[in-house]
Amino acid sequence: MEMETKWFTNGPIDLEVKVQGEGPLILCVHGWPELWYSWRHQMDYFASRGYKVAAMNVRGYGGSSHPTDIESYTMKNLASDVASVAVSLSKTPVILFGHDWGAPIAYQSALLYPEVFYAVAGLSVPYMPQNDQSSIDLWKEIYANRFFYQLYFQEKERAERELEQDVRESLRIIYHSLSGDAPDKEWLKEKPVNSGLLDALESPTAYANWLTREDLMVYVEAFKASGFTGPINRYRAQVLDPQESPQLIGKRLEQATCLIAGSKDPVRHFISGTDLYQDVGNFCDDFREATIIEGAGHWIQQEAPEKTNQALHEFIISL
Repeated sequence: MEMETKWFTNGPIDLEVKVQGEGPLILCVHGWPELWYSWRHQMDYFASRGYKVAAMNVRGYGGSSHPTDIESYTMKNLASDVASVAVSLSKTPVILFGHDWGAPIAYQSALLYPEVFYAVAGLSVPYMPQNDQSSIDLWKEIYANRFFYQLYFQEKERAERELEQDVRESLRIIYHSLSGDAPDKEWLKEKPVNSGLLDALESPTAYANWLTREDLMVYVEAFKASGFTGPINRYRAQVLDPQESPQLIGKRLEQATCLIAGSKDPVRHFISGTDLYQDVGNFCDDFREATIIEGAGHWIQQEAPEKTNQALHEFIISL
């Protein structure tokens, strides 16, 4: 089924969106460090089942605009992009799929634009309400005197210099370290607080079954062109979110939602001694189901596309 590239504007921001199929709209939002391409298996699956499936490049990624200031990457601004694309493509309310950062962006979009979005499938990251304390403050407490990638990202330009030195190798290591193919807790292994992101992480010796050389090069070429500043600025903008959207502090998610995640996803263990995939519906008014796919890691819709598509389909037909 033919795929189109469409362009939309949200104020000064240009947004590149891939669109496939006809029917009710499903809008897909990717995470870090990815592209619309991470939804390729879902686009084929749902377009062949009577849906129009759109996968956007979030600002900072691919052909979309790459502002360099941190403020451009607050949740409020990213949600505004998502709503703008949804309204441009559909006259009726829309289903959202979000993975990694795309999941919180999707949740925030649903909170801020309830008339636009009626259901949200979150992949990898469960819904948690905005706190009056930023996530960065939380990570500083939990990872005091230890390396944690989100704290490492706070220093301007340091991570960019490391990752852009060899984009292909950087992405190979990142994708491997967060996947189900990596040793347990590879991404969260203990290392000195002044380490680099890639220090001590295992470099894969072969291409994964779920990420061919051709797949990898789609990402590599995009990040060679765009750099990493925009994507990493999302991590830096976390400190701005509570003050920019105070009305969302403690707010429950009203729309129908579900969680799909891999049993080996490092996100599950971000807080030591806590399983973040337990009781995931606590802050949701209409939580349908949690699907934890055994053996899969963080890149759930690419590592286990058939099981992910099945869970997404069951969620949609439950609406």
